[in-house]
Amino acid sequence: MQRLIDGYRKFKSGRWPEERDHYEELAQKGQSPHYLVISCSDSRADPATIFSAAPGELFVVRNVAGIVPPCESDTGHRGTSAALAFAVVQLKVKEILVLGHAQCGGIAAALDNKLVANVPFISSWIELLEPAIEHSAHIQDDGMRHVMMERDCIRLSLKNLMTFGFVKDRVAAGDLRLTGARFGIADGKLEILDTTRDEFVSVE
Repeated sequence: MQRLIDGYRKFKSGRWPEERDHYEELAQKGQSPHYLVISCSDSRADPATIFSAAPGELFVVRNVAGIVPPCESDTGHRGTSAALAFAVVQLKVKEILVLGHAQCGGIAAALDNKLVANVPFISSWIELLEPAIEHSAHIQDDGMRHVMMERDCIRLSLKNLMTFGFVKDRVAAGDLRLTGARFGIADGKLEILDTTRDEFVSVE
């Protein structure tokens, strides 16, 4: 906990005074983020850091592997779906970014479930990636398959977003844009999914 306290003190004496007016405005007027970012919980791939985002710019939902599940009936505990609905219906974000990353542990677990055999809840969650697992089954090289899976997970989540009526309606109206991207932890590179070619293209 001491590391967090030290970090807070650094924030309070440094960044806070510089951005105090902005924070006060956010407190008074509420948040109105332009982007919803759905990403992995991995500590190495923080969206606010990657995109140099200011407070109030991003509404972020993070889970294992950054998965968007398909729309299901409004029963049970559906944290990702609830956050998605809040961002799209209440906050009226203009763009949803599904952000994957290299060396994703969730993807590794999907390819080899023995890695998380004794971890509660994970197995049923990563079963959502089954379509992507099947698509990459013909790849023999483990490294290449892992990268393909990371990209296919992003494609799958974008597809699943369109199963939500409130997303589909706003996309059809031209009021909401869906984008996919993948971040390289080791090299810091960002690649964006070009939907016209269905290829990931590096940002220069």
